[in-house]
Amino acid sequence: MTYSIVARDKKTGEMGVAVQSHFFSVGSIVTWARAGVGAVATQAMVDIKYGPLGLDLMAKGKSAPDAMDALLQADAHADSRQVAMVDAKGRVSAHTGKKCLPFAGQVIGDGFSCQGNIMRNASVWGAMRRAFEINEKAPLAERMVGALEAAEEAGGDARGRQSAAIIVVSPDLKPNHWEGKLVELRVEDDPAPVPELKRLLRYHRGYEWENRGDDMLTTRDYPGALEAYSKALSLVPEIDEFKFWVGIGYLGCGRLEEGEEALREVIAKDPGWAQVVDGIAQVGSPPIPSDILARLVGAPSGLGGKPVSQGGR
Repeated sequence: MTYSIVARDKKTGEMGVAVQSHFFSVGSIVTWARAGVGAVATQAMVDIKYGPLGLDLMAKGKSAPDAMDALLQADAHADSRQVAMVDAKGRVSAHTGKKCLPFAGQVIGDGFSCQGNIMRNASVWGAMRRAFEINEKAPLAERMVGALEAAEEAGGDARGRQSAAIIVVSPDLKPNHWEGKLVELRVEDDPAPVPELKRLLRYHRGYEWENRGDDMLTTRDYPGALEAYSKALSLVPEIDEFKFWVGIGYLGCGRLEEGEEALREVIAKDPGWAQVVDGIAQVGSPPIPSDILARLVGAPSGLGGKPVSQGGR
């Protein structure tokens, strides 16, 4: 009762699954992926074990087709399942049981598979394939969300829409199965889950840049921090915190007027940010001139700008 895509990016080796369904919390059931191993979508009359056991089999060296065959042969109700798998070498397998409710079907491409059941029409999975192939220069997560959008435009789930999810993992094998997740986002219940998933992915990209900025700020690479924070703000201009850290980056680079203006704008919306400015002044990275600090904070508290050891946030 779902449409999904499993895929491996030929350029980066990343692997992932994206899904939408008229079903609550579809991501807790359908999407499975493990860094350096593969990705699985298990849907229709779902048997969750296809996810973890499929990944276990691929981790032990089986190809996606061999792992699929092994699980189907052991399943007395395989005719009611729809499953797709891709492994770390880009080998793909997909299965749509003859008892899956129409419209149901799949299409396998180079390193990916698109599938759906209880669709409004039989064009959905083909539309997903075209969208995924056309957007080959985009990152894997964005390509897969684009495939979900194409499915909606082609008709989507016959019952409507409710939840969506995406997971993308690294191509590098990790010591622990929970490591190496590059993107993991879920929309549990929403009238427009695919647009909401796309919004969350945009936020995810913004916070990736903010995290880079934080690392550079810690090492006092202020130009690098400013560039990273500015990138975050360009992706998600509605987040005031990104504007705040852009302001801090400006101060670190000696662009004092621009820094004060950005910080003043954020503090005007939420005075709580003045306390953060005061805390940064105490840490001393970057140093904040006393006159700017006084205008932004009023009467500074704590150590009055004396550097102390810097902690995380």
